[in-house]
Amino acid sequence: MTAEPLLIAKGVNDVYLYPSMANRHGLIAGATGTGKTVSLKVLAEQFSSLGVPVFLADVKGDLSGLCRAGQANAKLDERLKKLDINNFTYSEYPVVFWDVFGTQGHPVRTTISEMGPLLLSRILNLNDTQSGVLNVVFRAADEEGLLLLDIKDMQSMLQYVGANLSELSIKYGRVSAASIGTIQRNLLGLSLQTVDKLFGEPVLNLDDLIQTDSSGRGVINILASDKLMQAPKMYSTLLLWLMSELFEQLPEVGDCDKPKLVFFFDEAHLLFDDAPEALVEKIETVVRLIRSKGVGIYFVTQNPSDIPEKILGQLSNRIQHALRAFTPQEQKAVRAAAQTLRPNPSVDVEKSINELAVGEALVSVLDKQGTPTMVERAFILPPHSSFGPVASDVREEIIKKSIVGGYYEKSVDRESAFELLKKRAEQILNENAVEEKNKEQSKSSPVSSQRKSAGRNRESIAEAMIKSTARAVGSQMGRAIIRGVMGSIFGSRSRR
Repeated sequence: MTAEPLLIAKGVNDVYLYPSMANRHGLIAGATGTGKTVSLKVLAEQFSSLGVPVFLADVKGDLSGLCRAGQANAKLDERLKKLDINNFTYSEYPVVFWDVFGTQGHPVRTTISEMGPLLLSRILNLNDTQSGVLNVVFRAADEEGLLLLDIKDMQSMLQYVGANLSELSIKYGRVSAASIGTIQRNLLGLSLQTVDKLFGEPVLNLDDLIQTDSSGRGVINILASDKLMQAPKMYSTLLLWLMSELFEQLPEVGDCDKPKLVFFFDEAHLLFDDAPEALVEKIETVVRLIRSKGVGIYFVTQNPSDIPEKILGQLSNRIQHALRAFTPQEQKAVRAAAQTLRPNPSVDVEKSINELAVGEALVSVLDKQGTPTMVERAFILPPHSSFGPVASDVREEIIKKSIVGGYYEKSVDRESAFELLKKRAEQILNENAVEEKNKEQSKSSPVSSQRKSAGRNRESIAEAMIKSTARAVGSQMGRAIIRGVMGSIFGSRSRR
């Protein structure tokens, strides 16, 4: 059965978004305070009512109201009357709250191995040289069968690489101790910001984002991002990882009557700020191909120019709120934004962008045949849910009753690189203790002493470091170093 079109705005002509075209991606743009958040909420509500799950990031903390029905007020009544909307009903929507920090929602986690060197380099703000060293660290982990789950696993792997610089440099090219040190310091910075909570297990199961409730409405997944935004690269990279994982894990569905999931990427400019070309190319590939998996990506940002042209060209459904142009550069941005919309003889797009009222927008979407409609100047419909955030006790109650309640809250720390490195270090220390004991017993034998000396000269660099560290075993620092020097497991970077 073909899904009914979604009424999203009313002007001289009503504007409908066709569900079969909703996975052709979209853009919500406009200056601060012009109505982008309301547009996002209205689309999320419409998709949920259609049975389409939604994922969105709550960067200002005001989207949690989707879980509660709205209430009438004078301003809203005036808007409904102006738009000639009768029998307007208020409604709440099924919501699941998520939070990297685990305080405002279910914890969101991935592993270091799954994040990969490209995205981790961005989080750690590494330069090209340091990123190259990080690639070596991941490659060495792969070849050793090391599973990197959390920050302490990565720190242990870095210590292992640092202890074997000469050997690894011969194999992979120069690996500098300075770069290793920088990566370690930046990892420590994540820990100090407590953003390291992102890494660990259980890893987020993407199937948990694609759910409907008992009434068939799509669940709206809300990622609390007000605190996460204090680390903007972590925020944008996490959303990119989620987007990439959806692309890699979901099956091909081709053309479908409605999306399998709609993904809203708020503050999208953060994704492209100082992004290396390799990362931008990856984003372009994901955006271009993910629609065949039934996923619609909607970027939310202040200006269309925040999005690279190759990606902007793939965003077919556009809601353009007002832009303010006080400087020549801003006026140029307005002209550029106007040129991204299909012209309408009855609408002066460039002039209108400066005149739009709050909640009003220039809207162009794909018609049934996939052709962009002429731009319409229209008011976005009011949301049916509550404005503003819900109280903390309401949020907590919803978290407890969630379909995934209790599962992600229980962290798992299974045996991985850190633990195995520690075991390897302890094993070498025990072997060294036996060797020292044998040495003491054989002091009277010159031949035996010579053999022991030759054996010690053949020890590896890593073993030498272990023994040096062992001399500091009485101190807390010594014990910490021993816990993360070297080791391996048989396995792969894939989730098991």
